[in-house]
Amino acid sequence: MKRPVVAALLSFLIPGVGQIYNREYLRGLFWLLITPGLWIGSAGLLGWVVHVIAAGTAYHRAELLEARNAWPMRLEA
Repeated sequence: MKRPVVAALLSFLIPGVGQIYNREYLRGLFWLLITPGLWIGSAGLLGWVVHVIAAGTAYHRAELLEARNAWPMRLEA
């Protein structure tokens, strides 16, 4: 249960980093690009909403990965 919490905290601090921590690079890049635009475009009003959503998705996806025993990633021949 440690990994979902770490992913959520990372993504709350910097949206997208939790997704990158989960090895979901395109999702992380999406949040890294969208968040500054919403902060600037909404004068900060939607920025906090995006932080919470990014943290929630990072937590949820990390739980799914953990449930599938994807931590650590296994190399299969």
